[in-house]
Amino acid sequence: MALPLLRVDNLSIRFPTTEPVSNLSFLVNEKETLAIVGESGSGKSLTALALMRLLPRSAKPSGQIVFAGQDLLKLEERRMRQLRGKDIGMIFQEPMTSLNPVLTIGRQITEVLQLHERLPAKAARSRAIELLDLVRIPDPQRRIDDYPHQLSGGMRQRVMIAIAVACRPRLLIADEPTTALDVTIQAQVLDLLDKLRRDLSMAVLLITHDLGVVAQWADNVVVMYAGRKVEEALPEPLFAHPLHPYTRGLLAASPRLKNNYHYKDGPLTEIPGSIVSAAGEKGCSFRPRCTVAHDSCANAVPDLFVPAANRLVACPYHASFAEEANVALVN
Repeated sequence: MALPLLRVDNLSIRFPTTEPVSNLSFLVNEKETLAIVGESGSGKSLTALALMRLLPRSAKPSGQIVFAGQDLLKLEERRMRQLRGKDIGMIFQEPMTSLNPVLTIGRQITEVLQLHERLPAKAARSRAIELLDLVRIPDPQRRIDDYPHQLSGGMRQRVMIAIAVACRPRLLIADEPTTALDVTIQAQVLDLLDKLRRDLSMAVLLITHDLGVVAQWADNVVVMYAGRKVEEALPEPLFAHPLHPYTRGLLAASPRLKNNYHYKDGPLTEIPGSIVSAAGEKGCSFRPRCTVAHDSCANAVPDLFVPAANRLVACPYHASFAEEANVALVN
């Protein structure tokens, strides 16, 4: 049985005028992939930055982020720097802005190895070439001296992966790792991440808005809306029986999934309106966009219900439309 490697309890992130993440809790088990899904503005990337202790100074996180028995929010910065990049790796959203444009990719990989592994320059370079080969960069002996602008978007993303896994981290945070890549390259990058997860025995926290990615690669799924968790489930029951109106909306707005997650043709339906901040909300933050909202939804933020084993949903009316959601998605 997989053991929890990361436990996030009631994480809130406050800024002077807003609270973009509120009372968020989840587990990431050893050697498994947890996907966090939601629209832009849901608080997914802020959550990732909180795990790495890379939030802006104006942000005030609270709650607990327990990694391998240590509460990261209470660690001294020196100890956090030791964990960051070694035990916890991160792939950022945009590789072109995350890589230093004036340093070769080899220099950027060897820097991590020399800092955390204390390797001498020659050994670090040899290891960097091995890492480039591991992430399937062709001709790594030559490419190691290239600059980021000399590489394609897919190759830059592979370099980011090489840097993130250089020290064989126990947890890899992948924040929208396929953003701006074409579909073919997306599949290659995700296949690579899953292979590395298995080969290096890592756990992966995958942040994405792509439900097709979730269906194929995740072991468990957390759906976020306006900084809160609104549903959590294993992928198969989530896609077959979505319980929260927001999850239903995401699925209806995505290419339909059927028969072991293969795509099928069909009209897509957008979610009306746009995401709003959870700050100051007295009721359900999804209520202004919800097609099945009740008057009582304006009274209080809904609690998380446990409708079945391994399932959570933040909607008191989930049972009344669960069957309807299944029929709508299958037909």
